Parts: sequence; C-alpha cells; structure tokens
Amino acid sequence: MNKWIIAMGASGASGLKDLCVILSDLPINLNAAVLIVLHRSWDEPSHLRDVLSRHSKLPVVIAGQGDKIERGVVYIGEPSIHLTLLERSFALLTDDRERVHGNRTIDLLFHSIALCGGHNTIGVILSGSLDDGSRGLAAIHQAGGKTMVLGHQGLPDSGMPRNAFLFDGPVSVAASAPMLAKAIVRLVTSK
Repeated sequence: MNKWIIAMGASGASGLKDLCVILSDLPINLNAAVLIVLHRSWDEPSHLRDVLSRHSKLPVVIAGQGDKIERGVVYIGEPSIHLTLLERSFALLTDDRERVHGNRTIDLLFHSIALCGGHNTIGVILSGSLDDGSRGLAAIHQAGGKTMVLGHQGLPDSGMPRNAFLFDGPVSVAASAPMLAKAIVRLVTSK
C-alpha cells in the first residue's frame, strides 16, 4: 500500500477549529503523512503544536530541515519558516523572515506535494479569507491528486474554499470538517 501525503491549509481561528475537528477524527494508524499550514502571526510565539496535539491521536511535530516525512505523523512549520517537500519523503523549510511569500504559504506546500506525491496526494482547503491555496490545489488536481474544500451540501464555503473552487473548478469533495475527515480516511484506506 502506498503512503499518502495529505496537505491542509487554513487561516485564523475558524481554520484552527476546522483542523482540530479533522485531526480528532483521523485514526492513529493513518496510512498518510499530514502536513499543515495555518496562517498565524509571525512575530509572536506559536503554540500551534500544543493546540493540535490536544485534538490529534497522531503525534504533531514541528518539521526540521531534511526531516524524513513518516506516515501517521502530523507536521507543521514555524510561523516564518514554511513547510514544503523537497522529495516525496523529506521536509524542505523555506525561511521567510522577510515575508517574501506573504500569504502564499499554502500554495507553497500544495505545489510541493503535487510535484513530489502525484496521485497519492490530498489537498484540503479549510476556513480562511483571500485565495491562498487556490493555485496549489489546482496543481494537486492536475497531478492526479484529490482535492477537498470545506463546504456544505456539496458547495464550497466562502473565502479560501470558494476561491479554490472558482480557480480550478472540479473539487473531489466539498463537505463539513467531520465529513472531510471521513473522506480522507476512506481514500487512504481504499488502495
């Protein structure tokens, strides 16, 4: 069975809540690595690992440069050091203290998993405003991966989910956070 790579992008308090809901529903034996980008303040200490760990059955770690990406682990980056993949199984951190990438950190991650993971990737856009993640989700779709957005009754929510849907069109799943978790589990256990 091939290892899957799941990348989730979100922004703000609503996005954090969505992440916590999804992580709480993922099983400890998940056949996937989970990589997360959450837009948050760059100039304050981050407690994201602690918050996500309280809701996740999977261990949550702050990725280091060149770390091997393992299934059954959730990876995050520091606020100004963005998480991407160098190869299918190794973390590449982009130091962005000058904020060159601004609010394109989800796109950075999604583009890298599209290049490294191809069809065994899942990109998930959760709550947030603007359009970060739209281009990266399109790249995942074009690489044969699955694309998901937060939504209800098959339609994307406003903000980042809707912008991603409008940018690339077909999305594999548009559903609530609990239903996205179920869809993820179904996908990674079906092959």
